[in-house]
Amino acid sequence: MQVEGRVFVVTGGGNGVGREVVLGLLARGARVAAVDLRADGLAETVEAARGGDRLSTHVVDVTDRAAVEALAVAVIDEYDRVDGLINVAGVIPPFLPFSELDLATMEEVMAVNFWGVVHTVKAFLPHLVTRPQACVVNVSSMGAFAPVPGQAVYGASKAAVMLLTEGLWAEQRGTSVAVTCVFPGGVASDIGGHSALPMPDVASADEDTPTSMTSPAEAARRIIVGGVEEGRFRVVIGRDARMLDRLTRLAPRRATELAARRTASLLDR
Repeated sequence: MQVEGRVFVVTGGGNGVGREVVLGLLARGARVAAVDLRADGLAETVEAARGGDRLSTHVVDVTDRAAVEALAVAVIDEYDRVDGLINVAGVIPPFLPFSELDLATMEEVMAVNFWGVVHTVKAFLPHLVTRPQACVVNVSSMGAFAPVPGQAVYGASKAAVMLLTEGLWAEQRGTSVAVTCVFPGGVASDIGGHSALPMPDVASADEDTPTSMTSPAEAARRIIVGGVEEGRFRVVIGRDARMLDRLTRLAPRRATELAARRTASLLDR
């Protein structure tokens, strides 16, 4: 899919990977509607982008279905069309066993990570299918490949995003809408601020190997935006995610045991 001249909606555009996706699309000549819950984050994106009339910002809670429906109307009013939807917005809960994580936090994680994607896709897909070329890109996680103790609900939310996205791909196969699921490994982004502890590198079998983190700019501008241009089915980011993806295919129990072993110390703190 050619990015130049296209109109994209990017959720989570006020920080981290989402902001870098916005900047990467603008650098390739796209027009972008950046969406985030935080107005101050969007203001920082505008300052970083200097995108002029090719960038609009929208303070929207993606868990609010009515607000997302209104967003779709606002974007069409602003740009007359939409060619791509990139869902980056997400939250990570504290590293706690399922039995200790409160239900309110579980509901928030599912509301943002899964229902936020459902709301935006439902609102924008009717517009995307009218375009000669369009895309839906949903960011899942390497946590969807194998369960990480202390992050069972987060992993469940991202696994749901994976299945939803792959189901959309099957339904849109042969149409003008390319559907892509993104699986980041360790990315040095602001999303970690939602957690009590940083995400460990569960994919490395060497206990002494330091975590390999991909920068938000590398993850977004080159890999995610590159995946949009290529219309890829899957985009896997980072050595850790690639290793875990392969291991879960070949030896799922071993992958689960490895994840449990590497996160045991985090749960003990």
